Formats: sequence, C-alpha cells, structure tokens
Amino acid sequence: MPTAPGGPRLLLRRLREIMAEPVGAQDRLDKIVILIAANMVAEVCSVYVMRGDGVLELFATEGLNREAVHLTTMRAGEGLVGLIASTAEPLALSDAQSHPSFSYKPETGEEIYHAFLGVPLLRAGNTLGVLVVQNRTYRVYTEEEIEALQTTAMVLAEMLASGELQALAPVDTGIALRRPVHQKGVALADGVGLGYVVLHEPRVVVKNLIAENVEAELSRLEEAILEVRTSIDELIERGDVAHHGEHREVLETFRMFAHDQGWLRRMREAVASGLTAEAAVERVQSDNRARMMRQTDPYLRERLHDLDDLANRLLHRLVGRNLVVGTSSLPDNAILVARSMGPAALLDYDRSRLRGLVLEEGGPTSHIAIVARALGIPAVGEMENVTALTEQGDAIIVDGAAGEVQIRPSPDVEAAYAEKARLRAKRQEQYLKLRDVPAVTKDGVAVNLQLNAGLLVDLPHLAETGASGVGLFRTELQFMIAERMPSASEQQALYSAVFAAAEERPVTFRTLDIGGDKILPYMQAVEEENPALGWRAIRIGLDRPGLLRAQVRALLKAAGGRPLKIMFPMVATCDEFVRARSLVERERAHLSHHGHPLPSDLKLGVMLEVPSLLFQLKEICALADFVSIGSNDLMQFLFAIDRENRRVADRFDPLSAPMLRALKMVADEALASGCQATICGEIGGRPLEAMALIGLGFRSLSMSPAAIGPVKAMLLELHAGGVADLIAQELEHAGGGETLRPKLLRFAESHGIPV
Repeated sequence: MPTAPGGPRLLLRRLREIMAEPVGAQDRLDKIVILIAANMVAEVCSVYVMRGDGVLELFATEGLNREAVHLTTMRAGEGLVGLIASTAEPLALSDAQSHPSFSYKPETGEEIYHAFLGVPLLRAGNTLGVLVVQNRTYRVYTEEEIEALQTTAMVLAEMLASGELQALAPVDTGIALRRPVHQKGVALADGVGLGYVVLHEPRVVVKNLIAENVEAELSRLEEAILEVRTSIDELIERGDVAHHGEHREVLETFRMFAHDQGWLRRMREAVASGLTAEAAVERVQSDNRARMMRQTDPYLRERLHDLDDLANRLLHRLVGRNLVVGTSSLPDNAILVARSMGPAALLDYDRSRLRGLVLEEGGPTSHIAIVARALGIPAVGEMENVTALTEQGDAIIVDGAAGEVQIRPSPDVEAAYAEKARLRAKRQEQYLKLRDVPAVTKDGVAVNLQLNAGLLVDLPHLAETGASGVGLFRTELQFMIAERMPSASEQQALYSAVFAAAEERPVTFRTLDIGGDKILPYMQAVEEENPALGWRAIRIGLDRPGLLRAQVRALLKAAGGRPLKIMFPMVATCDEFVRARSLVERERAHLSHHGHPLPSDLKLGVMLEVPSLLFQLKEICALADFVSIGSNDLMQFLFAIDRENRRVADRFDPLSAPMLRALKMVADEALASGCQATICGEIGGRPLEAMALIGLGFRSLSMSPAAIGPVKAMLLELHAGGVADLIAQELEHAGGGETLRPKLLRFAESHGIPV
C-alpha cells in the first residue's frame, strides 16, 4: 500500500490545517478520515472512540456505510477493533475475515474489504479509541505504513483529549478520557478529601505536534538525549552518590536506558514521520506506558517505569522546564497526585490548602504514609497509573479509610462523599467534646491514651485530642527528611522543641530505627537478602556506637531538669538492652562530670517486636523500666508475613488466638513484675482491637491523633471486666489459629459499644 505523494509529513501538515478550520466536531472528523484514506491510498478509514462505559463507537468513516456512524458499537476485546483497544498494539492483516477475532457488523458493509490495519489512539498509555484503514485487496502493510498511521493516531488522540468530541458522545457516557473513574488502592491515612488534582510532577503538555523542519527536530532530539546522558553521568560521579549501592544502581539503570538503541530508534523514526521532538518522545512514552499497564511481570514493569522516568527527563529538557516542582502556588482544596514522594517533599506543601494525597507507590508503613497521618491528610497508595488517568485540575475524591479514589466523580457520587465528609466532621466534633473527659471505662478502669509522633507538626494534636502524652516519638523521621546527617546540636534542638510543645506531658523517645526499608539517602546502603531481618535499629546503634551516643547525649541534654523516657527498637536479647543501657549510663556520667543539667528522672525501656523476647519476659521486665509492644513488627515476625506483601499481609488477623496469647503473656508478666507495658503499634488505634487489648490487661495505648477520639468513645461505653472474661474464656477453648473478631464484634454490638 504505497502512501500518496508527500507521505506522512504532508498528511500531518494537512491535518494541522483541518484542525485550524472553524468547523464543527463531526465535520472536522469527517474531513480527517477522508484525508487519511487518500494519503494512505486506502478505500476505508474509520475512527472508533472509546466511550465512558467502555464501549467503542464508530464516530466517523470514509468508505463504510455512513449510516453506521454512531450506530456501530463493540466492547473492548470484541472484534478486531476491540482486540486492538484491549491490547493497545497495532494489528495488520492481509485477510481480516480469516482472523478468529473478526466480528461482522452488517450495517457497515465492510464484507468486501480484506486487508486491515488498525492502531490504538493512545494518550499517556490510555486507550482512547482505534484508527483503522482497510483495502479490498489481500495485501501486507509495511512497517513504514504502520508507523505513519501510529503517528497520525497520536494527533487524533490529542484532538480527543481536547474534549472537542465530547458533544458527539452519548450524554450518559461521554468519551473515555473524561469519564468518571473509581479506583481501589491501599488505605494510608484516614479521612475524606474532596478537591482538585495537583500533579506533584506536572506532566509536560506537548502542544506543538507537527514538525516544520524534520532535520531541526532530529537535531533537538539528539541534543536533549546528550544533555540527559550528561546529567546522569554527573549524578553518578558525584561524591555523595558514587559509593552508595542502591542509589547508584538506580542511576546506572537510567544510564543504560539512555543508551538503549531500540528506544532511541523508535523516537527517531517518530520524528522522521513528521512529529516534533517532544511529540515523538511522548508518542513512544505512551506506547511504553500502554505496555507497562498490561505487564504482569514485576521486573519488566519496573524497567518500563524506568523508561517512563527517562522520557519525562527528555520532555522537560526539550521544553526547557526543570524537573524541580514548585509548591508555592498551591490552589485551595488541592489533592496531591504523584507516582512517589519523599516525606520532605510533602512537608514543603502548604498544609492549609492540602486536602488529600494519592500515590502510585507507597504502602501503609511507608515513610510518606507516616507523615501523611501525622499531618492529618487523607491518603491512598498503590493506585495504579493514577498520574496518567488524571489531569491538572480534575475533580477528585480521596477516601483514606476505604483506600478508594474517585476521579472526575459524577454529581451524585460527589454529593454522597460530601455528606460522608460532613458526617465525619460531625463525629470529629463529638470526639472533640470528649477531649477533657477522663479515659475511664464504665467499671472504673483508667486507660492511658497517648500519641504516636515523629515531627513537630504532630505535637499540636496533644492539646486537640486531650492525649496524656507521646507514647512513641519516632526520632528517625528527622534523619529521613534531612539531606545530610543531623548534627548533635540539631538533634538536641528538635528534642528541646518537642519537650516545650509537650509541656508537662511525658514523651517516650525511640532511638534511631533505621535499616530495613528505612534507608537514609546519605548513608551507604547495605545489600541484604532480607533487610527486615537484617542490620537495623538497635543492631546498627550497637555496631556504630558513635551514632547512638550522639543521639543519647542530645536527648539527655534536651531533657535537663525534666523526666526522660528512652526506648530501644528491635531488641532481640536481654544482652542488647544491657549494652544499650550501659551506653546511656556512660553518657549520663559524662554530662554530669561536665556540669550539664541531667533529666530529673530517667527511664529506659525496650520495644518488644522480636518474638525471642517473649521467651525472656521475666528477665527483660526485671531489667527494663517499661516495655512497649510494636505490634506491627511483632505480628510480622510471629506469623512470618511481609506486611508490605499484599498477597499475605491480610492473611492473619491480629485478633487471632496466637497473637492475643502472645500479647497476654506480656501483659501478665509486666503486671507481675511491676514493669509498665504499653502498645504503640497500629492495633492500639483501632477501637475493636483496643477493646481486646484492654480486656487482655493493657492500660496504656499509643496511637495516631485521629484514633484518640474513636478509641475513647469506645472505652467510655466498655465494661473492661466483661470483655476480659470473654477473651479469657475464648482463649482457653480456641483451637488452632482462629480469630476472635466475630465474637468481639457481637460483644460490642450487644453492649452498645461503638467500634
């Protein structure tokens, strides 16, 4: 099938002229299919558009029966057109009717055509429709012809993206690009946020698609490729990255792809077909995204992600924009959408205007999730391809409790969520009224409700919630959001500010809990087969005593004249605690010798996260002043489940008999030994789980600020003795690993306890 004189470049120029004509959407589309058919020397050219309900509808044709326009439809996967839409891949056939997916539509009159070439209309990897040419003869389409039609399809996709064809679609569905989208991800931070999309890394919008001078565009592309390669080389050779394994590997992968000949060839071919350099990059990027969205192999998905990131760097170079994101001009009711973010980047945004956060990556225990909860921002993670599904300014709703996102919601959905937000605000007002009510059960059991914190922005929640103190202050967050290791004086300044903000309330500081998934960007990464069970937390502190000593000295100085509580994370043996305690005693003696004011009272404790401590309870309770259970890690290690692995993370219930028996062992021994025991893991902040913990004998719980109100409302209606009797009876007779959740729910319901 030879193309008409002038080839794809002439076609693109004429397309640009038609785009500029002051005609209606249908007239413009009709002219376009006539032009494409003539240029491709085809008897038929048809455009199918994906509607909001997932159905492909014939919007324009040259060669088929005109009466079929807006009448012929097919589902994704149905027929050859549906096959192209579902695979996002071109399809060239010399005899279409012999293909097993061929679907005959009698109203079109296409039975006389044999050769078939169809390409998807792609934008940011999303299929918006299908462009088809057909010929009567049995013939083979060349690679050049497929490339030419794909280039044309990109221009048509931008026409669709402009919204011009929206008026031609059925009122009840619209076209796919602007359709409402409901997606399920993973809940990161509770709350409901209604607002408008702000892309953390705004996508480059390519407005100039058609090249005036192909040679000049090729030159621009080569120049941008060279600049990106040079910038990556410079990053790799920089002193702070050169020897850091994980970060260097990422950049080495980038460098490898920047020299990938297949990727470069496809972009050069797209420019040669008549596109500008940036349009060519976007076209190849969109093809890669479409493949990535349909790829199940995690390794290949990650490699395609790398190509996507590299294409973004190229686009920013070509349009002269920096990759650094501005945070100063945040609109009201902003919902931040990003592939991934660090906690420092989130803290740069104006909190008063931020209503939610949506991430393609990031699980419930990620650092960004911890910061989002601290800021009280509803957040959802693991939301696949959300940066491509959204446009700057799109209406969006984030349901942080359900882990759901509504993109471009319909009015009734928006109204329902607005009502949900109002009800939530009303409940928060009711919880606020409980702020000064003592946390005492109906049968007179006092429960100490404290906050988990890690940043200064957490501290105002103490007064807002009426919490009795900070049961867990994660000191590593200061290290994670810094560009370099915080000095001893910087650490002391933070701890002093925490004490000042807490006023007379107690604060329990956890020493640096890094390693595993918490890699500091300025520290050399250690390659480990299983980082969660590797060199982390107190193990690093004892092996690198200078790091732990500097932190302990900063804490002791900051607490001068005040009570201080320090606990050590990931302790597996009594000996580790003894060594850490000795280090603290040496630092206290050093400060005393030099005349520094010391804490008025010093208590040292352990985080009980490693199951081995369950078999040293008597000994550790005799040595430590208190024990704080990190239920997230304890459960992870007890059941041998990776809490970041979605296949197994929800397989075991924290209210199962094995977990409750382990917790009861701790509560009973702590009571017998006179050693205070508290819970600072996530289960302490969920009303039903908190009810069970009180039944087990725990009288101190630490949780996120948002959980204080619901947990207090629960315990004010609870008879602690009743739930204690129930749990004791059930644990005595429970067989295997069954969960007590249904029985606890029935207990709460029958006693009018809000959980």
